[in-house]
Amino acid sequence: MERAKFYTLVIPRFEDVFHSFFASEVIKGVTAAASRLRADILIHITDRSGHQDWLKNESINSDFVKGVIFADIDGDKKKLLQFMHSGKPYIVMNNYFSETINCIAIDNRRAAMEVVEYLVKLGQKHGLPVPRGYVQEGFFLRTPARAAARNLLCLDERPTAVFAASDVMALEVVDEARAQGLRIPWDVSLVGFDDNPIAGYSQVRLTTVAQPIAEMGRLALEKLNLIVQEKEKQPVKIVLPTKLIKRESSLVLARA
Repeated sequence: MERAKFYTLVIPRFEDVFHSFFASEVIKGVTAAASRLRADILIHITDRSGHQDWLKNESINSDFVKGVIFADIDGDKKKLLQFMHSGKPYIVMNNYFSETINCIAIDNRRAAMEVVEYLVKLGQKHGLPVPRGYVQEGFFLRTPARAAARNLLCLDERPTAVFAASDVMALEVVDEARAQGLRIPWDVSLVGFDDNPIAGYSQVRLTTVAQPIAEMGRLALEKLNLIVQEKEKQPVKIVLPTKLIKRESSLVLARA
C-alpha cells in the first residue's frame, strides 16, 4: 500500500484569515492538486512577523512532511533562507526572487502598469511627481484601509483616481466616498485588485485585476511534488499573468 504524502501549507495569520479570498483561493488550488496527487495537506497558520516557527514547528519540520508551500513570506527572506538550509523541499508563493529560490508569483508589476495606463486613458493627470499623501497603507485590512481612504479623500487636492491593492480595501474607499458625499466614478475613479466575488456585487461594481490565485496554489503543489521526486530542475520560477476587469467604478472620466 502506498504511503500517504504529507505537505504543509503555511499561511500568514491576518484579520478574518478564514474568510480571506486570497487564503481560500490558495487552499482551493492546493487541495485540488492534492486530491489528484493523493496527498494530504497540513495547514499551518503563522504570524505575519516573527517566523521562528518556520524553523521549529513540528507541522513544518517533521520527517513525515515531504515539503512545504509558503503562501507568502511577508518579506522575511532571512528566515526563509534559514529554513532552506534544512534541505526540506519547498516553494514560495506570491513572491518572485532573482536569487536561487523556488517561487511562483503573479505579475503584479505588469498588472499595476496596465491599471495606470488604463486610468491615464480615462483622463487622469500623469507624468507628475506623486504627492506624499497620495500613498497610503491599508495593510490589506478593513479598518486601516478605511483610515487610508479617509486620508486620501480629505486631501485639499483630492486624487482623481484611487488604485487599491485589494478589492476589500477598495470597498472601504467606496464606503468612505459615500460618507463624504462623493460619487464613484464621477468624482473619483476606483480600481481594486483580486477579482474577489464581492467586487461585482458592491454598491459600485469594481473595476479590478483578476489574478489566478487558485491556479498558483495548484501549480505550487504540483511543482513541489516533482521537486520531492527529484523530477523538477531547481530553482523553479513561474510568473502568472493577470487580467484587467473593467466595470462601473472607473468607466467614466473622473473629475475633469
